[in-house]
Amino acid sequence: MRPQATMIVDSHAHVSPCWYEPVETLLHHMDRHGVETAVLTQMIGQVDNGYQQDCVSRYGERFLSVVWVDAQAPEAGATVERLAYAGAAGVRLRPGACLPDGTLPDVWRAAQQCGLPVSCVGSAEAFAAPAFAGLLAALPEITVVLEHLGGSSAPVDTDEALALRQAVFSLARLPNVMLKLPGMGELMPRSPTALRDGEPFGGRSHPLVEQALVAFGARRLMWGSDFPVVSAREGYGNALKFAMQSLAGQPAQALDDIFCRNALRVFRER
Repeated sequence: MRPQATMIVDSHAHVSPCWYEPVETLLHHMDRHGVETAVLTQMIGQVDNGYQQDCVSRYGERFLSVVWVDAQAPEAGATVERLAYAGAAGVRLRPGACLPDGTLPDVWRAAQQCGLPVSCVGSAEAFAAPAFAGLLAALPEITVVLEHLGGSSAPVDTDEALALRQAVFSLARLPNVMLKLPGMGELMPRSPTALRDGEPFGGRSHPLVEQALVAFGARRLMWGSDFPVVSAREGYGNALKFAMQSLAGQPAQALDDIFCRNALRVFRER
């Protein structure tokens, strides 16, 4: 019998009363597939984080809230501090760079001062930029989690694209950097015979999963469904199932880290 994670935490899900799906829809999928907790990751551009905060208030430990702020607003740093005081588990930011004088941008400085982890959304090109590596090196005390396996938000089929992903993985040299592992449907095209033989990806897993594990280790990966966007790919339950299958050879401790402990350690136990 293959090892299983003892508890499942979804590190990357979106909810909204006006776009995507409300939290009750996510709860249905979580309950159906044995997911105990989800990190609600605010949509890009949504500066009103009230709904996520309300979800945390209503459902207790089922949810954690990673907020979004307008990084260009004059009061951005103060907003991060206010949201941290109100109970935010983290802040979602795009990749940045130190200012010309070497100081940190306000939102990154505020995240550091508040001890907030950063869920970082961007392209592989942005993650691989030397200026971003410099910013990360200047923030050794906070955890920065790169979303979508470091910008692998679509299947790639060229040597150049794969090399770019490898450049992102070189950030593993910085101990405060982690990766979110998505469902396989985000990384691979569906097999033409998927509906006939029940093997959506032809029985394969993406080599980037193994490469990420080698580069970062199980203690710096965390699974995230990307709900409800995942519903247009393999679906919520399959995003969990096939991610686990791709790591079936790993020991139980590694699975617990990737599918539970790492997300709780970063976003709840900060």
